Amino acid sequence: MRAPIAAHPLALKTASYLLIAGTLLLVMLHGLLPGLLCVCIGFLATRWLAQLLLKARRRPSLSPRGAQPPALLRVVAATLVMLAPIVAMALAFSEAREFVLNAPGQYKELLDYIARTVLELRLKLPPDIAVYLPEGVADVQRLVANYLRGQAGMLALTGRAWLGALLFAYVGLLVGALAGASVTANTGGPLAEQLKQRIRLFGDAFSQIVAAQFWIAAFNAVLTAVFLLVLLPIWDLGLPYTPALITLTFVAGLVPIVGNLLCNAVITMVGLSVSPVAALACLGFLILIHKAEYLINAKVVGSRTRMAVWELLAVMFVAEAVFGPAGLVAAPLFYAYLKKELQAARLV
Repeated sequence: MRAPIAAHPLALKTASYLLIAGTLLLVMLHGLLPGLLCVCIGFLATRWLAQLLLKARRRPSLSPRGAQPPALLRVVAATLVMLAPIVAMALAFSEAREFVLNAPGQYKELLDYIARTVLELRLKLPPDIAVYLPEGVADVQRLVANYLRGQAGMLALTGRAWLGALLFAYVGLLVGALAGASVTANTGGPLAEQLKQRIRLFGDAFSQIVAAQFWIAAFNAVLTAVFLLVLLPIWDLGLPYTPALITLTFVAGLVPIVGNLLCNAVITMVGLSVSPVAALACLGFLILIHKAEYLINAKVVGSRTRMAVWELLAVMFVAEAVFGPAGLVAAPLFYAYLKKELQAARLV
């Protein structure tokens, strides 16, 4: 009986590259990026929480470095990770009742604020342009209602897409948490070992990108909070909806470069609703933050992933042109993983 022919190492490595590349391409083509990101988040969160529980259970001197947590702690960590979104949603719904009850008053207040802003603009603009602006609250309300009525179909499709993305994200979180709680056996074949190496490098790239971008977003949010809560009130140029603007700065800052441009535009428009001086102050300060963000990005992301700012921008623009907004989110992660593979192969 003839012995089985062993596969060539180069063929195994090539097959693992093709499988990973095909998987990532399918993720982008079928809109599964939220699920993939949540798989990574669930896996890393479970492993981190299990290690934290292990350190809390034992004294540091009795816990050898790199010790694997027992199965019970991994199960507890995975359960906490899987239940965290449900608990967060329950708390959000419990708080949403007051928001729903106060929604009519907030809606009227927002309409009054928009109407006052529009009236101020009518007084400042030339009469030939001002005639196209609404004259009061009733006109603003009519414009909003007509817009929502015209966009009802698109809003329904958008809501369905968001629900689908949330479902995929939670399923991905479950998969990642269960994978983080399992023990990897060393009984796989040579192709399985190659795939584990690819997945390990992808996880390293994900953790580095998330950690770097989190600190960049926090840096931007802190500086923006100081500007909105301290500096502008000193100059009597306080902006409305300051907590929402600070939150937007942090969340948008998690998307490199483009997220900062988005929140900068929003804050400048809100500043314009107060006065042109406030808008200029916001624009000038945000330009300074944006320049500082380039330095922080080059220092943090570049030192962790060896990516230059121009590389990141070029990859993001190409990914956005090919895959749309999802490409902007995936580009830093996929490119960081690609560079890790090239560095592991000693090609760059």
